[in-house]
Amino acid sequence: MLKMRVRTALVLLAALLAVLYSHSFLIFLCAVTVCFATAVWESFRLFNLKQPVIGATIWAGVFALTALYGQTANANALVLFGLCVAIWFVRLTPSLAIGLPPLDGIANRLLSGIYGIAIFGCFAAIIVLFRRSPLYLFSVLAIVWIADIGAYFVGKAIGKRKLAPTISPGKTWEGAFGGLVVVLLVTIASTATPMLSDTFAVKLQATYGWIGLCVGMTLLVVASIVGDLFESQLKRRAGMKDSSSLLPGHGGVLDRVDGLIPALPLAAFLHFCL
Repeated sequence: MLKMRVRTALVLLAALLAVLYSHSFLIFLCAVTVCFATAVWESFRLFNLKQPVIGATIWAGVFALTALYGQTANANALVLFGLCVAIWFVRLTPSLAIGLPPLDGIANRLLSGIYGIAIFGCFAAIIVLFRRSPLYLFSVLAIVWIADIGAYFVGKAIGKRKLAPTISPGKTWEGAFGGLVVVLLVTIASTATPMLSDTFAVKLQATYGWIGLCVGMTLLVVASIVGDLFESQLKRRAGMKDSSSLLPGHGGVLDRVDGLIPALPLAAFLHFCL
């Protein structure tokens, strides 16, 4: 299973780099829109909504038109990202403690819409950060991926205390802390690398200093963990192991972007403050 995960991850990484450096915004937008539509489709399935394909198609059309006409590329996007941060703080994160509503009620449909806005904000943040530069976007994505990889291996090695045993039994406090430490070490090292001068962590450190860098990285890592746990909670309620089977060894697109959904809007919000 690990070998399959690695192979799929390498293919996805190669595809991502090809799209990022294609020098074509249209190609990039098409790829992002397809991923967005797939993530929304998978989320609708987790919420047991009717006609998930139709719903995802409508959302994808709105997303593509918004991106094409530049509404995600100006300061007005700050409102969307602020809303997404508030959604996670006020509604989605508390669900980890209070639980989710039944699948057959109106509260479930309302929650699906709220989560849909969060997904929209995540992919809108991808557009905004890409407009700064492909490297800038990649540097934010890498923070979440490094945290996830670090947490996996540290958790496997020394993890004992369960982080959320009823939601995701495999995650541990040691793994989460280990992932954060790895992120801090990598981002601190990046500030001493000239070729990485136009990256999110370096800009954050230049604006707010070392304390600001550590606080910002901690917030992003915590956000990514919350996003991962929330999607795990959705899957557990729906009785599904993965959001889909589109990516061998990884599940679905939503399984790959769950940590990005809260982290990227937060990064984009901070981006406007840099």
